[in-house]
Amino acid sequence: MIYSIALYLYALAVVLVSPFRKKAWLMVKGQWNTFRILRKNIRREEMYVWFHAASLGEFEQGRPLMERLRREHPEYKILLTFFSPSGYEVRKDYEGADVVCYLPFDTPGNVRSFLRLARPRMAFFIKYEFWNNYLHACRRRQIPVYSVSSIFRENQVFFRWYGRSYSDVLRCVTHFFVQNETSCELLARKGITNVTVAGDTRFDRVLDICRQAKDLPLVKAFKQDAKVLVAGSSWAPDEDLIIPYFNAHPEMKLVLAPHVVSEDHLKEIEGKLRRPFVRYSRVTEESAARADCLI
Repeated sequence: MIYSIALYLYALAVVLVSPFRKKAWLMVKGQWNTFRILRKNIRREEMYVWFHAASLGEFEQGRPLMERLRREHPEYKILLTFFSPSGYEVRKDYEGADVVCYLPFDTPGNVRSFLRLARPRMAFFIKYEFWNNYLHACRRRQIPVYSVSSIFRENQVFFRWYGRSYSDVLRCVTHFFVQNETSCELLARKGITNVTVAGDTRFDRVLDICRQAKDLPLVKAFKQDAKVLVAGSSWAPDEDLIIPYFNAHPEMKLVLAPHVVSEDHLKEIEGKLRRPFVRYSRVTEESAARADCLI
């Protein structure tokens, strides 16, 4: 009851701020479209496997599994959901999935409508995704749920005295594929033993990217013979550490790929740099050779 009330309040807050925050507006608009997308694209005669990723990073962790499922079990269709606009807006046209949409807020009504329309045969939740109502509804409907690349820490709500009731959601998971032994031990304290230590699937994705690497002449022109620090999907607190270090070490170059690529944030980054920089969207071979930082 407390969980559902908190969800309703959170959903209301997102709606109220959506006229002023682009990310909130994209989420609200996207969730409104979810049921229309499902009605239009889910075919009742097909079997769907549901993958849920909060954002882009979790998608990359689930991607090797989706692509292997596609290769080895073509009889299944893939439904991919995101919670965050930073995932959906980048990967809404991902060709490896048959249907892509936002996951509506975890309210009882949304859960009933979503599962009635999607009818998944099984579900894969990536890393930190433990939505109470969705997972309990899957258990009642006997839909197997697998937690992939999940990682647990002592300070998470599941292992605190005040999270005892919420930790029941863990018993809705058919099997956990966790990243490390610590996660396995923490789950064992809860009496949960349906666990395999499988590592982080993001490493599989990095290896795939490495094998499929494209030649980037402009990046080569930028790098030349220098040592390069690469910061991917960085947030402002990361940049507050990385940029001063870069400014103080003229022997190295920096490739900075921020998580948020709004114009305001890019200008904020540029204001902190004390050495020549260029944005990749504006780079030429000449400007690349002159720059010390490639954004």
